[in-house]
Amino acid sequence: MSKQTSATIFLILITLLVSTASQAKVIHQERSLYRNILVEDSGNLRCLKFNVRSKKSNQSCFLKSEPERLVFNYTKLMFSGMIVNPNPERILIIGLGGGTMSNTLHQLLPNATIENVEIDPAVIDVARKYFSFFENDHVTSVVKDGRIYIKRALLKKQTYDWIILDAFNGDYIPEHLLTKEFLTEAKGLLSDNGVLTANTFSISDLYNYESATYHDVFGDFYSVHNRKNENRIILVTPNGLPSLDSLKPNLGPLHDRLRQYGVNILDVYESFSSEQDWPADTKVLTDQFSPANLLNL
Repeated sequence: MSKQTSATIFLILITLLVSTASQAKVIHQERSLYRNILVEDSGNLRCLKFNVRSKKSNQSCFLKSEPERLVFNYTKLMFSGMIVNPNPERILIIGLGGGTMSNTLHQLLPNATIENVEIDPAVIDVARKYFSFFENDHVTSVVKDGRIYIKRALLKKQTYDWIILDAFNGDYIPEHLLTKEFLTEAKGLLSDNGVLTANTFSISDLYNYESATYHDVFGDFYSVHNRKNENRIILVTPNGLPSLDSLKPNLGPLHDRLRQYGVNILDVYESFSSEQDWPADTKVLTDQFSPANLLNL
């Protein structure tokens, strides 16, 4: 069987599994300080969901028979960060979910330090119990608001080679993690060869505002997205974007390292775009002009 055929069959299986979500069995449910948390099983697929405003949103999923294989397309696109920096030594993840990203990165980079920051202690407990999230001397989790954590890390003069922003409250990214002030603080934590990847949505009403804000803080950035879902990864660096041609030598070694997790790094690379597709006069998001304000425009 060819790799292409195998990948096609895998995608069909995932589609079938997701399509049976309405028949999912709830194996855990609780109300935390921040949200309703559900863990549902649909055959071989287990998903963490946040129930917000009468809808359920998947936060993390894994295949129980193949827990190392990534399910969501956006998590695969997140590995665009390793195209820019293939061997980050210090990684900061804001927003834990089921801990899938942390687990995968630890397998890939066993000597890297991975700090997970999650505001909801119930989410950490669920990740440990139902999604095999693990911690050790290299992998830690902290219950803290992501912005407060970054602000304190900046005061301590800490630096990171890769910052991953993946915090969602169920509806969208918390507004205080979208502003110019916050991104400026996050930029200050990046090492000289550091990279930041942020999970956003390509069809969000905030698309233009987010784009303008990231551009205001970092300059040119790569949007990493494709037609497989609605997510968009924003990729930035502190000292200007490397050219796509300069990144090509990293693809071969990464392909071999990532394929066991279901990541086709060539597809990720081909999803890069630096097009400025937002109006030039778009307002920048600030602590005074936030997404909540946009609802009143």
